[in-house]
Amino acid sequence: MTLFARSYRPFTAVLSLALTVSCNEKPNKTVATAQQADVPKRDTAVEVMEERDILLNGKLPRYFSMQEFRAALGEPDSSRLLADEEPCTNIFQETDGSVDPEARYLYKNGSRYENVKEKAAIDEVRFSDGDFIVFKGHTLNKQTTMTDLKKLFPNAAQQATVTDVAGEGQLDMICLREDKNNISDGHIRLYVKDGRLFALQWWFPC
Repeated sequence: MTLFARSYRPFTAVLSLALTVSCNEKPNKTVATAQQADVPKRDTAVEVMEERDILLNGKLPRYFSMQEFRAALGEPDSSRLLADEEPCTNIFQETDGSVDPEARYLYKNGSRYENVKEKAAIDEVRFSDGDFIVFKGHTLNKQTTMTDLKKLFPNAAQQATVTDVAGEGQLDMICLREDKNNISDGHIRLYVKDGRLFALQWWFPC
């Protein structure tokens, strides 16, 4: 069973600007107003972490083969059938909503992967046991601080919340968009424990 509770709150940003100049205003006041309108607005949109920009341990993309899994990580520490976990969503679900009865969760170094036959994908990354990700040249690992994350994702960090995580207590949570056009209903969650990066989870609503 996943350690992280699932909930969803969509992000919406609406920006409007109206500029009215009276014919009776003095010229210098009109110029000042026009100059103010030309000042660029700071982008306040939550940052994006696209899966194509992520490499686990600097080697694996989000989707890979079991051969690549074993080459990079070795054999799984353990596995469990998805049927036993009964997740409300899964990565390799068919278009008709069915799931391969042999689909499994694989566990390695605290991180969790979904596996169907020879296909595998990252579901959750735990940083505490040595796993890390490389994102656009930045290495994120168990030494990454909340201060570091605020520099990388200032808008998302400003909206960070506190959430209860089973077995871990209350953790800070930063939510990132999965794509620039907001096509996905899901998002990526970064969990911070005691001021340092603890876990990453791809989250999708039920």
